[in-house]
Amino acid sequence: MDFTHSEEQDAIRALAADVFTGRAGIDRVKQIELSDERLDRDLWRELATTGLLGVALPEGLGGGGLGLPELYVLLEQQGRHVAPVPIWQSVLAALAIVEFGSDTQKSAHVPAVAEGRGFLTIGLEECGPYIDRDPQTTATETDGRWTLSGAKAVVPVTHVADRAVVSATTDTGAALFLVDLTADGVSIEQTQSTNWEICGNLTFDSAAAELLGPTDGSAVGWLRDRVELALAALALGVGAGAVQQSVTYLNGRQQFGRPLATFQAVAHKLADCYIELEAMSVTLWQATQKLAAGTDPGTSVLVAKWWATEGGQNIVHRTTHLHGGMGVDTDYPVHRHLLWGKQIGATLGGSASDLARLGAKLATGVEVVA
Repeated sequence: MDFTHSEEQDAIRALAADVFTGRAGIDRVKQIELSDERLDRDLWRELATTGLLGVALPEGLGGGGLGLPELYVLLEQQGRHVAPVPIWQSVLAALAIVEFGSDTQKSAHVPAVAEGRGFLTIGLEECGPYIDRDPQTTATETDGRWTLSGAKAVVPVTHVADRAVVSATTDTGAALFLVDLTADGVSIEQTQSTNWEICGNLTFDSAAAELLGPTDGSAVGWLRDRVELALAALALGVGAGAVQQSVTYLNGRQQFGRPLATFQAVAHKLADCYIELEAMSVTLWQATQKLAAGTDPGTSVLVAKWWATEGGQNIVHRTTHLHGGMGVDTDYPVHRHLLWGKQIGATLGGSASDLARLGAKLATGVEVVA
């Protein structure tokens, strides 16, 4: 497979790098971290104005009409700059509405994301280890109306999101539902994650919900695959940004009369980071091409997710170590890459969970795509 970016993707990467460099410098990030919302609405609007926010959304709904590869290029750049805006959460929720929603649902919620006027979020996780099973949250249909009962854990940006796309189990299988977070029967317990996000634990008590798509589990799988690759794209960017910061630091810091970067042990650690970044990149773009082409991704998404989780964790820990005492200074830039890496690595299960899921597929005779 050829993983070379197209001219359009290169243009998106360059534009995104310019926007994040200009709008998400370390001083600006520190300022946002001290705010009540902990997300940068000015950057959000800038991403919308440049067309980046809607790059994967349909043209008829205010987007750029491109696709997943372009979205993941954008997310990789966000990770490099640890920019505090909920891109994957809002855009993938909007894409789920595009894929499975009615015309009314599409027109009501998708343009607001593309234009930077609103936020959406996604709730797939529940309390306990993340495994492949139907959600414990249940959905019941009565006279054509759906209601939800149960709970979703650590749902991102619930303090600003208008709606959440959540998974629940029906009589015939798992399905996606669109929920108004201000509706009766929905309660939110706000929590703080390890990085910039404010998350919420959602509890549903016969809360009204709108069905998105079929109730046979396929819609949930569709969204889960895309979320896992979004996390992989972010992790790739976070790792690359941490390595770049380390190279700059090690070239400028001297010991025994020469730069730290020239020491063999340091070079070995950076080489390990490079190898894992390459593996993360190859597996990400392999799985992305399969999804974008509409072919069965097999285990390629899970393989990319494992590399992002395992490799991403290794990279942010190594680069923190390479900074010595500066690496544990919470005011120093590389510390944010460590927090983002740990947060991403714990979302939708860690590396052990990924391996367990791969093992379960192997046990059923599914061929693993490496």
